[in-house]
Amino acid sequence: MRIARFSIDGNVAFGAVEGDKPDELVLDIIKGIPFADFELSGTKVPLSKVRLLPPVLPNKVVAFGRNYAEHARELGNEVPDAPFAFFKPSTAVIGPGDEIQYPSFTEDLHHEAELAVVIGRMCREVPRERVKDVIFGFTCANDITARDVQKREKQWARAKGFDTSCPLGPWVETDLDLETASDLTIQLTVNGEQRQLGRTSEMIHSIEDLIVNISEAMTLLPGDVILTGTPAGVGPLNVGDEVAVTIEGIGTLTNKVVKRG
Repeated sequence: MRIARFSIDGNVAFGAVEGDKPDELVLDIIKGIPFADFELSGTKVPLSKVRLLPPVLPNKVVAFGRNYAEHARELGNEVPDAPFAFFKPSTAVIGPGDEIQYPSFTEDLHHEAELAVVIGRMCREVPRERVKDVIFGFTCANDITARDVQKREKQWARAKGFDTSCPLGPWVETDLDLETASDLTIQLTVNGEQRQLGRTSEMIHSIEDLIVNISEAMTLLPGDVILTGTPAGVGPLNVGDEVAVTIEGIGTLTNKVVKRG
């Protein structure tokens, strides 16, 4: 099931996305919230009539860096022996169609296409065999990075945590199992030109590794998001660019870069 969060007539709701053709998609409005038992209302609205929002509002976004060997090498970094985590704040999150604001403090803004894991239940110290039970679903993400700031500052809080630096969407796909999610095509285009192309099977540390690792340290809450790393091909974005992340079996997340006003 594809579950989207959307607004219509000033109201915010969740809905199940139905249909296969992009111009014929409809939303069946959900009664309640998707992280608990819910029912479909049967009330349907065309996707074209709503504004899609970030599919979840995470308490925290835990991102893992250098989880694809070729990406680590393209930036001159060592491949880490263990998962390497950092945070993006909830204020960094935007949804499909929202604008990525080019910060005034950087001159080298980069894209990073990523598979995002959405947590479905409160959990801590998750054993490997139970990882599948705490996952709600998967979505597309773009870990927007101020690369010059990242290189200059020892901490990545500003380089990766600024407002609008974490586009998520277009919805959460809940029907992917771990085995399938671990071997999906992931690609990114800028103005229609392909920049990144890889497979999630190229991850150094698996989805299970990442969730076991971070849940050893902290409690994960429903709606929290885990970013699993980016394949090679990261590169610059400019004001006016349209950047799109497409992940097999999930969908396409598209955003435009604008100058921060």
